[in-house]
This record gives sequence, structure tokens and C-alpha cells, in this order.
Amino acid sequence: MAGTSGGRPSIYPTLLYADAKAAIRQLTQAFGFTELSVYEGEDGSVTHAELAQGNGAVMVGTRGTGSVFDKAMKGAGTTGVYVVVDDVDAHHRRAVDRGAEILMPPTDQDYGSRDYMARDLEGNVWSFGTYAPETPG
Repeated sequence: MAGTSGGRPSIYPTLLYADAKAAIRQLTQAFGFTELSVYEGEDGSVTHAELAQGNGAVMVGTRGTGSVFDKAMKGAGTTGVYVVVDDVDAHHRRAVDRGAEILMPPTDQDYGSRDYMARDLEGNVWSFGTYAPETPG
């Protein structure tokens, strides 16, 4: 199985949005992601974007472009993504201050994590917490 090099994640959740530009704004402003790259088509739609959080990243694009991935995702529902953050309460305050829909406030879990849950503008569920399980090397 291929590994990672240069500290690059080996898994990238990929989400399509009707309004990818609005999604990128919310993910960076409310949830603290860093915009790494954004590529736009001639019509101004986001054909591919990469956003980082910690040592992980997500890929974002515009739904309805007709690309192979867009066709494969046709009819797919929303998704859920878990992101590890150092300070759950500060992260939550940032999201609340920027109007994010909070589904669950910061909560201590039985398995040792503290996390909260939010929904983005198009219905995807984002969980942010301290749980970071070890994975084999």
C-alpha cells in the first residue's frame, strides 16, 4: 500500500458543493481551514480546491460540472468528516461567532475525546475534537 512522503496525508475527503466558493469561505472563516489552492473553470466554478487543517486536508469542488467525479457522486448524500483540533472550545467559539449551525456543543465523550458537531451550508456534518487514534505506520 502506498504511504505518504513529506508529511502529506494519505486520505483526503472530497466534497462537492452547489456553491463551492461559499463553502470555502465558511470552512476557512468559521472552521479555521487554510486555503492551499483553488482552481476555477472558465465559468468561475471551483473545479478543484485543497484546504488544510492541522496535518490533514480536504478537497472541494463544484457540484454539477459534468466531470467524471461529479457524475460518480450524482445523487450522493451529504457526508460527515472528523477533524482533530487542539482546543475544542476555542474552535467552537470561532464557529459560533461566524454563524455556523452547531448540532452539538463541546461535549466530553466516554472514549476520552472532547468534541462538537456542526453542519456546513450544504448539509455536511463536521465534527471537531481531540480524539486522534494512532494508525499503523
